[in-house]
Amino acid sequence: MKVKISTGEIRKYLDIETPDFPKYVAPLSNLANQYAQGTRPKVVGQMSELIQEFEGKTLSEWEKWYLEKKPDAIRNATEKILQKLKELKNSLNKIDQTTVEQWVRDLVIVKTFAGLRFQEAILKKGAEVKGADYRLSEPDEESKGVDGYIGDIPVSIKPHTYEVKASLPEHIDIKVIYYRKIDDGIEVDYGEIL
Repeated sequence: MKVKISTGEIRKYLDIETPDFPKYVAPLSNLANQYAQGTRPKVVGQMSELIQEFEGKTLSEWEKWYLEKKPDAIRNATEKILQKLKELKNSLNKIDQTTVEQWVRDLVIVKTFAGLRFQEAILKKGAEVKGADYRLSEPDEESKGVDGYIGDIPVSIKPHTYEVKASLPEHIDIKVIYYRKIDDGIEVDYGEIL
């Protein structure tokens, strides 16, 4: 039997107080941190290693131990994140209806089109290299994880960071074409079909 324990429950079981942030503060701080990289190991330390070194049991012992090891980490991370929040706030003040409309158009029209054609470009180039025809998949094929065909080979097109999931249907002999975005385009690995 599998049981899910929520973050809130974990905090409750460990007697850890949950801060009550105003609406949007936590997600905005998280976004700013992603840009600022304020909690990366070079700023706050490699947490997975530090927690293994820690020999105490309580939150207060951990806090004391951590702050002795990394006395400037919290302040440094806070400064990086706060600076990024100031930059985000400045940007927010420049956003108007025209800006949002341009962003929505780019997302809905341009990026959707480029994203769909992106796969077609990968298929077309692969077919050219292999000396075969290509085609995009039909909706029923897409539902099985097939993005298209190069010759009679069904292929799935994935970013290089993607790990092939076991959930792909086993009865389809599907090859994966990996791609990586580079400065002036994409780098595509056709190794599985050549």
